[in-house]
Amino acid sequence: QVQLVESGGGLVQAGGSLRLSCTASGRTFSDYAMGWFRHAPGKEREFVAGISWVGHSFAYGDSVKGRFSISRDNAKKSVYLQMNSLKPEDTAVYYCTAARDHVPGRNYPGQYWGQGTQVTVSS
Repeated sequence: QVQLVESGGGLVQAGGSLRLSCTASGRTFSDYAMGWFRHAPGKEREFVAGISWVGHSFAYGDSVKGRFSISRDNAKKSVYLQMNSLKPEDTAVYYCTAARDHVPGRNYPGQYWGQGTQVTVSS
C-alpha cells in the first residue's frame, strides 16, 4: 500500500502558475503509475494528467492540454503537476492518485488517493 500527500495548492490570479507536489510513502514508488484528478463544487471529478511508472508516457485531460505538465522523480518518491496559464475554471481540489496496474486516465482512476490540495484561481 502507498500513502500520498499533496502540497502546493493556493490562491493565484488568472494567468498565473502553480506547481503541485505529491509525495508517497510506503511501498516502492516506481511500482505505481501516477495521476492527478480534480473535483470542483457542483461538477464531476475530472481527469487532469497521468504518467507511467518511469515517466516515459503521459496523458492529459482535454481542458488542460498545453497548459499543464506532469512529471515524476522516483528517487524522491514524488510526482508533480506544473500548472501554467491558470484560469478561474481550474479552481478545484486537486487529488494525487496511484495505480499499480494501469496509468490513471479519464475512465481509469487510481487505487490510492491523497487528501487533496485546494487550488483557487481568481479572475
